[in-house]
Amino acid sequence: MATAPPEPQRIALISFPGIRAFDISVITEVWGSDRRIPGAPPFELRRVAVDPATPVPLRGGLTLTPDRPLDWLDQADLVLVPGIEDPDADTPTPVLEALRRAHATGTPVASLCAGAFVLAEAGLLDGRRAVTHWHLAPTLAARHPQITVEPDALFVEDSGIWTSAGTAAGIDLCLHLVRTAHGAEAAATIARSMVTAPFRTGTQAQFIEHPTPRADRDADALAAVRSYALTHLDEPHTVASLAARADMSPRTFARHFQATTGTTPLHWLITQRVAAAQKLLELTDHPLPEVARRAGFGSEVTMRQHFASHLATSPRDYRHAFRHPAAGNNPIAR
Repeated sequence: MATAPPEPQRIALISFPGIRAFDISVITEVWGSDRRIPGAPPFELRRVAVDPATPVPLRGGLTLTPDRPLDWLDQADLVLVPGIEDPDADTPTPVLEALRRAHATGTPVASLCAGAFVLAEAGLLDGRRAVTHWHLAPTLAARHPQITVEPDALFVEDSGIWTSAGTAAGIDLCLHLVRTAHGAEAAATIARSMVTAPFRTGTQAQFIEHPTPRADRDADALAAVRSYALTHLDEPHTVASLAARADMSPRTFARHFQATTGTTPLHWLITQRVAAAQKLLELTDHPLPEVARRAGFGSEVTMRQHFASHLATSPRDYRHAFRHPAAGNNPIAR
């Protein structure tokens, strides 16, 4: 008996004058209903607006055609607010009311870049942590002192509300939301089609200041070390051993690594190991100790601890939620 195809995840893109065309494009690229990529989950993306019969003007002479009224948010599984061009502009009252209703019913709500100002105007960020573009973070904090603004994070979640930093961080958040709902392999499949990384580590602090110029040899050495670590995750690595591969002292290596990636070598390594374990849990039937060994955790206990801190779940529960039907036949299972 054939298995029924999964129901598409319903995504609502909030549309009103002043939203950014770039963020609309990112949302459409990740969740667009015309996506035909093998391995990508099904989505139903709708552009909701106060008046779906009226095109929404965008900067640069562009327009967006809505296709659903605001009450479609009652059916949505996820509500997305694109960035806005002018954080000083007022958001239409019906949009603010619709966002409040959606959050009150437990629907996850996410904003990209300066879309955080819309959520703040709706009162959804009061008493919560949030992030926006680093250039706008001081303005958000001054205008809404009841919000704890995280100036460095790429994206932040607090009580079912997501916010992201500027531009490319919106892509990071969108892929993370796919990963949260559908698993790491689904997010990686979409990321590959977009020719982007499934996730980035670090913070937006790495983009605020121009890094000190370094010799090409140093940059190439760091890239080579990261490549080696990714292909040898099952081996033990320390800052000293990685620094030796780059022909640097541990202190110099750690400083250059953080300037380049925005995170420490060990935090980067743990993040990569968690991602590798996610893929193994989704696509293979390996027992948990073998997954831990291949991902480089050394023990199932250590892997479980990192899953709890990074993903707020256990490896066993993650496998139960995201295991691929053909897991045992995947090439990486061998």
